[in-house]
Amino acid sequence: MNVTTEGFRGGDRTSLDLPKVQQELLKAVVATGKPVVLVLTSGSALGVTWANERVAAIVQLWYPGEEGGTAVADVLFGDYNPAGRLPVTFYKSVAQLPPFEDYRMAGRTYRYFEGEPLFSFGYGLSYTRFAYSKLQVPKQSKTGETVAVKVAVTNTGRVDGDEVVQLYVKHVAASVPVAIRSLQGFKRVHLRPGQTEVVSFTLTPRQLSVIDNQSRRVVEPGEIEIQTGGGQIGARVSSSETVTAKLKVTGDVFLVK
Repeated sequence: MNVTTEGFRGGDRTSLDLPKVQQELLKAVVATGKPVVLVLTSGSALGVTWANERVAAIVQLWYPGEEGGTAVADVLFGDYNPAGRLPVTFYKSVAQLPPFEDYRMAGRTYRYFEGEPLFSFGYGLSYTRFAYSKLQVPKQSKTGETVAVKVAVTNTGRVDGDEVVQLYVKHVAASVPVAIRSLQGFKRVHLRPGQTEVVSFTLTPRQLSVIDNQSRRVVEPGEIEIQTGGGQIGARVSSSETVTAKLKVTGDVFLVK
């Protein structure tokens, strides 16, 4: 494509930033001193670091369809308490990503990215707050067994709201290269102010497995960290929190079929 606009090369993007003309418009609006809510209609992640530091809020609308305006109005005026969670990582800029010609997974997606993103996979805000407690994970299990996980979630705010409880698995000392973390379950629960609900998950051997050097899917003995909460461990989510527990897997290597 014969596109010569800054930030584009041919038909491809060379930047995660907003197009220059849109960024200039945003700066002019912010300069008025009025509170600004930035609504993004995009099909992919954008590097809106400048906006994140200066606007009152950012709403990621994606491509919403004909009722998108109604939905945004409901959220902005408080008629609906949002509970959406990002299905992708929002990086600060392309500088955080490997070269396009590098096809390795290292440094890409929430599973292999070790830096600090602008907004992490699973990120999302709410008009209320949620607290996590009483995470129940067995201290020990054998390879090949399922593992039951339970956690109590409480709405500690003043309005009704939905929380998306996320369950991540992290292999502490696997014998082969593995993801930094992997999402292995999520459940959406609706809670009234002060209400607590116990959310349960069951981790199967496949969800606790790795791919060994023989390209087999196996469960290895060793330590696994179980993470639950309204986002990833360490993510900046002001309306929620996370809790962790350690699971010791014992026994022989188990082949997952």
